[in-house]
Amino acid sequence: MSTNFAIIQTGGKQYLVEEGATLKVEKIKGPHSEQGYGVYNVGDKVVFDEVLLKDDGKATTLGGPFIKGSKVEAEVTKISRAKKVTVIKYKAKSNYFKKRGHRQPYFEVKITKLA
Repeated sequence: MSTNFAIIQTGGKQYLVEEGATLKVEKIKGPHSEQGYGVYNVGDKVVFDEVLLKDDGKATTLGGPFIKGSKVEAEVTKISRAKKVTVIKYKAKSNYFKKRGHRQPYFEVKITKLA
């Protein structure tokens, strides 16, 4: 890990990021307009402004809870869904069986700039 890193929050989770890193995050709503929320496509720029901690190698800045004016820029490289998770509910001797599947959508983003 390099000396330049940050901790961001998105999708209810926290991620340690540095420039050039690739990570999978929860699906993100696009920018808000009069028609509603937009949609991100592959190649679009995403800005994470919920930065919890930033370290530039010399000083560490801690937010309370977020650092004002700090942001992390990224580019969407892939939009996909994770492997299927199968949930089975079963009760013996009572003819009860339910099977459900779920695939969680995610964005793969590449961090381009820590600001």
